[in-house]
Amino acid sequence: MKRVDLLIVGAGPAGLTAAQYGARAGLNVLVLEQESVGGQALLIDNLENYPGNMAGVSGREITVSMHKQAMDFGAQFDSAEALAISAHGTIPPSFNVVLSDKEPVNAKSIILAMGAKHKTLGVPGENEFIGRGVSYCAACDGPFFRGKKIFIVGGGDAACDEARFLGRLSSNINLIHRRGVLKAQKALAKRVLEDPAVTVRFNTSVTAIEGTSNVEAVELENTKTGEKSREAADAVFIFTGIDPQNHLALSESLPQKPKLDKSGFIITDQNMATAVPGIFAAGDVRSSPFRQVIVAAGEGAVAAHSAAEYIEMLRGK
Repeated sequence: MKRVDLLIVGAGPAGLTAAQYGARAGLNVLVLEQESVGGQALLIDNLENYPGNMAGVSGREITVSMHKQAMDFGAQFDSAEALAISAHGTIPPSFNVVLSDKEPVNAKSIILAMGAKHKTLGVPGENEFIGRGVSYCAACDGPFFRGKKIFIVGGGDAACDEARFLGRLSSNINLIHRRGVLKAQKALAKRVLEDPAVTVRFNTSVTAIEGTSNVEAVELENTKTGEKSREAADAVFIFTGIDPQNHLALSESLPQKPKLDKSGFIITDQNMATAVPGIFAAGDVRSSPFRQVIVAAGEGAVAAHSAAEYIEMLRGK
């Protein structure tokens, strides 16, 4: 069994930053990533709002640099899926993490940075135009479509919040909702309905996204009559929800589990500590009011610092 000081699950901006800070603190750090290093940041075509990044390079370029920096400080990376966590030994325990197709890893401390996945529409053109007019983040990509015709899909708090935000950038915002009433809080829904920049299209769904090199049009369907139409579009922002990748926090073999909010995101204190001593969380899997690359990176740094202090406490004992 491989033994490390700090195991980080997830190699998005939170996990990569945690890896750098953990390795710089002299810890033996291992990062597990089952997909691609960089996480959701890989979908960002132009990361113009990252502090100091005036040229607006891509999320891929930023995370490639983060990855190299973490390795230069001594962090190790492995491609593997973490399936479950169990507590092992005396109090305070160490943790065994079961991996797919590999031997388990034993760690003194763990940072959960698995992120979250956006719920998708699953319509033709959605995947093809991600980063080229299809987006799941208004703060990231909205400024690229200032004054353009923008479609927003969703009817909950997130969709309405983002409609208000995008309405400050363009007067041609079309909020598409498949039901007849917005699901958002009443006060928020009222503000959206009264916003002159936003047109709410009830009982409507987006059934296809079209274009050549970028988004050029959407196909719409009336959910009551089935009638279809096609309209020109410059961008489609999708806010139908996100699913936290919280399966490790639910591990049956953990006698005490991290607490989750009502949406399934992991609750921590300001030190990124969960309810389980030695287990921390950072990034999009954590319960937070604002999800951005810079926020995830900051949380990763705090989580690694807290994990280092926790491990030093163990060594002191």
